Amino acid sequence: MGAELSKEEIRHLIREAMAARENAYAPYSHYKVGAAILAQNGDVTRGCNVENASYSVTICGERNALFAAVAKGERSFRAIALTAAPEGKDPWAEGVPYPSPCGVCRQALSEFTDPKTFAVILARSEEDYRVKTLEELLPDCFSL
Repeated sequence: MGAELSKEEIRHLIREAMAARENAYAPYSHYKVGAAILAQNGDVTRGCNVENASYSVTICGERNALFAAVAKGERSFRAIALTAAPEGKDPWAEGVPYPSPCGVCRQALSEFTDPKTFAVILARSEEDYRVKTLEELLPDCFSL
């Protein structure tokens, strides 16, 4: 299952990701994403998706959190939680799938983690979530 996280650590990360989702800027997809990444030292950094009319300029919540943490000097991480839902829908509403990072975010995370142990928490709520390792989500990632 990845890094050993307590239930309270998981819930805390999910709450942080939900708070980050409130700041998402998604006028094109109407799909708001919040992420919270946990550094080895216990520091938590939030991120959200920020879209742009020039779609290639858009940044996902996961990379936003990762890059903000790196900008603070962090280089090693234990876990990331993410929540997402179409605008106007609760993430736990019927038919809303568990969120999952895109391939670009998975690759970016692999640069600063041990994919075998890094936990990716895919959350609808504090009680309804799945935990995967990055390796499960990105087998055979590119590295030098």
